[in-house]
Amino acid sequence: METLNFLAQGFDVALRPINLLVALFGAFIGTVVGLLPGLGPINGVAILLPLAFALGLPPETALILLAAVYLGCEYGGRISAILLNVPGDAAAIMTTLDGYPLARQGKAGIALSLSAMSSFIGSTIATIGVVLFAPILANWAVAFGPAEYFVLMVFAIACLGGMVGDKPVKTLLSALIGLGLATVGVDATTGVYRFTFDSVGLSDGIQFVIVVIGLFSISEMLLMLEHTATGQQAVKASGRMLFNLKEFTFTWWSSVRSSLAGFVIGVLPGAGATIASAITYMSEKRMAGSSGTFGEGDLRGVAAPEAANNASACGSLIPMLTLGVPGSGTTAVMIGALSLYNITPGPLLFEQQPDVVWGLIASLFIGNVILLVMNIPLVGLFARMLSVPTWILVPAVIVISVVGVYAVHSTTFDLVLMAALGVFGYLLRKMDFPLSSLILGFVLGELMESNLRRALSITNGDLGILWSSPITIALWVLTAVMLALPGIRWMRARRDKAKLAHA
Repeated sequence: METLNFLAQGFDVALRPINLLVALFGAFIGTVVGLLPGLGPINGVAILLPLAFALGLPPETALILLAAVYLGCEYGGRISAILLNVPGDAAAIMTTLDGYPLARQGKAGIALSLSAMSSFIGSTIATIGVVLFAPILANWAVAFGPAEYFVLMVFAIACLGGMVGDKPVKTLLSALIGLGLATVGVDATTGVYRFTFDSVGLSDGIQFVIVVIGLFSISEMLLMLEHTATGQQAVKASGRMLFNLKEFTFTWWSSVRSSLAGFVIGVLPGAGATIASAITYMSEKRMAGSSGTFGEGDLRGVAAPEAANNASACGSLIPMLTLGVPGSGTTAVMIGALSLYNITPGPLLFEQQPDVVWGLIASLFIGNVILLVMNIPLVGLFARMLSVPTWILVPAVIVISVVGVYAVHSTTFDLVLMAALGVFGYLLRKMDFPLSSLILGFVLGELMESNLRRALSITNGDLGILWSSPITIALWVLTAVMLALPGIRWMRARRDKAKLAHA
């Protein structure tokens, strides 16, 4: 009953005219950013983050804006995936496998409208999960001390390597680079300057906005310039533009199963929507067996990943709000938004800032409805936006990025650092290093260090505090399991290959 009262309080915040307008604007911008190939939710949220702060929006309004952009990007990523066979973001990769074949069969409208409905189902089920489980987890999280928080963050980094199957080493190395960037600046405990190279601009450390925009937006623009090409046209939709009841019934249970699985995967720190969509797609393909036409235009191959990636996006808000640990790269950016307002996410956030938390949760319900109503009738308009030439798109995004970075501290050093990080991010992406794990490492770095020092100061430097409670022991066991998963998968694949060779 208390949860319903808090949710009603959240709707009172979310239904304010300014917040409704912001949610509508964020949903539209997020959908547009999502459908533009390669940008994705991290870029969309990162670009609007300094703008929201510069406009002086209250924290709950700023968070509603960023959450609407986040969900909008997850919705929009499917549009280019279906029409162009180019995923708008990594989470939409699995959608291309059946979405584009459907479009080539003249069923683009059916695929787009059904994917929008599946996204709505996934987001709604996951938001209900946030309402039910976030307060419970927040109460349980009060038992976390500095040692528990430190081990939890070690577990979050281990999840990156364990869950990202094909390149765990590069994923962990990328996270370690992020941890290294987090050590730049004045040591908060001793006052010693670390890795500043006598530069005044680095004395306060590398600002979060600069890291995100440099590594993602600038590097993405460099990649787009490198791969500039013309002649690829969107597949024109023909026939029906909306799915019928039979098609909806056919994909219903796939959407529900994938929504539940995506929500659970989203709650895991560092897992993310990409992993959720991949796991659910493969699960549905296995369940369909020989009766399925996955890879050739199976509607379940569109519904499952779209429901999963939207459910995962909502689920990733739980560790962000209750534990202060980002569940994905995008929620890492949102934690940065809270830090700009001097708000620390964690279990006490539900008590100290109920308007912020419950206003955000209520806005997810409203944003889902806005996105469903917006996406289905505007499919044709969004498809035409894909024809925007690169020579217009790239300068526009760079100008927005430069203005956003300069607005934070108004120094040219930040712009130079943004450009340098952009080139660095471009090189990392060329070598196939995942940048989302780098951002997670950067966000967790300062928190890990401060909690480790607090834990050791309690026991005068005794490391035993790091495995002295049931929670820390359980987290260490889970960390070991996550680190062992890549090796287990490698051994299993090698064994299966040997069996095939002898067959």
